[in-house]
Amino acid sequence: MALSRDEREQFLAEPHVAAFAVAAGAEGGRAPLVVPIWYQYAPGGDVWILTGRDSRKADLIRAAGRFTLMVDRLEPTVRYVSVEGPVVSTVAAKREQLVEMSARYLPAEKVEGYVDFAWKEHGEQVVIHMRPQRWVSSDLGNV
Repeated sequence: MALSRDEREQFLAEPHVAAFAVAAGAEGGRAPLVVPIWYQYAPGGDVWILTGRDSRKADLIRAAGRFTLMVDRLEPTVRYVSVEGPVVSTVAAKREQLVEMSARYLPAEKVEGYVDFAWKEHGEQVVIHMRPQRWVSSDLGNV
């Protein structure tokens, strides 16, 4: 059964690790790039991700102008939400955004160490905002 707007937005707002997908170009029918990613979302807003400014992911997003995230769970029922839409902004990342994202996924005592490491070792990062346009959702326990 498809989720209501509120249900799907609340589910996406939970700290799931998303499957990120973006078109990989027209080079001989290449499959899309699909990788796990951390993301941030508040109901009614845009989704945002952090990635390396010169990463393959960032290059493909620039070329495609859009991307997809899919999150799911198995318990207590199988539920998923997929959201796709256009990129609405790409800006240089600030340390505060890395802290916010890390705090969403890591135990509090691990955040500072991870942020120090990532800020130094991952190179220049960008924040990419996507406006949710197409949603697909279901809770298979409510069928």
